[in-house]
Amino acid sequence: MPRVAVDALGGDRAPDEVILGALDAAADGIDVVLYGPAGLDTQGLALVETTEVIEMADKPAEAVRAKPDSSLVAAVRGVADGNAEAVVSAGNTGAMLAAGLLHLRRLPGVMRPAIAIPIPARDGPSVLIDAGANADARAEHLVQFAHMGSIFSHELLGVAEPEVRLLSIGEEDGKGNALVLETHALLRESGLNFAGNVALKLLEGTIKDLLEELRKEITATATGRLGGLLIQPAARRLRKRLDPDTYGGAYLLGLRGLAVIAHGNSGRRAVANAIRLAARGAEHRVVERLAERLPERVRV
Repeated sequence: MPRVAVDALGGDRAPDEVILGALDAAADGIDVVLYGPAGLDTQGLALVETTEVIEMADKPAEAVRAKPDSSLVAAVRGVADGNAEAVVSAGNTGAMLAAGLLHLRRLPGVMRPAIAIPIPARDGPSVLIDAGANADARAEHLVQFAHMGSIFSHELLGVAEPEVRLLSIGEEDGKGNALVLETHALLRESGLNFAGNVALKLLEGTIKDLLEELRKEITATATGRLGGLLIQPAARRLRKRLDPDTYGGAYLLGLRGLAVIAHGNSGRRAVANAIRLAARGAEHRVVERLAERLPERVRV
């Protein structure tokens, strides 16, 4: 199994929940190495000792350069040095991007890395890309993101014919700002399975709220609790399929090494699944396949 470097101090619930999640992932046979301070109780997992920590409020680029021995930067450097196949952190997202650019560097031809988040849906997972790495992308960047997301969906999520849609204020082709309209025209000529614009109507928080409200309603009355026992197996399957923690994290695509960014509030289950996601990405050679399949015409 691949070796995954894990930032033990990343996230609001670190290090306890990170260590518990790492233990769960290690029980599946994944080789997990934690990066954190000396004396950290890893409950038997390997530890690479670090002396610094990047806080959520730190300025990303400055913190990465000022704190080279932080758990986050050291874990990223572990992949760059060949000591791990992937890195996972629930810490500062901007710092993960900065550390990735500094130590892993971009794949040849990639203009900008992009965060790809698998979102559970009724008919299988969708991928939201870019989900926060870039604030001012141009049309050619969005087209390259579309190619990366399509390759990711096919290679890792098993989607036979990924369909690409452009996030806009409405479904009609003529809606959207100048960037959307320019990108729409480029996607029409991209060779991708482009199906038009889509309005954003559902995010992870909506799924969590829906599942939580359903649980409250079922447990509110004796009749509801009785009915809940009858539908419990189906409800568990539904929760597993739709709960964002099922994936646990998001890939930072476009780098020469594999990086997974977990949510800052990740608990044990989300951390474990983020590590599993990283291990699957390494097994499926996501980085290599992106490098091989990214069309020459969308490279710089």
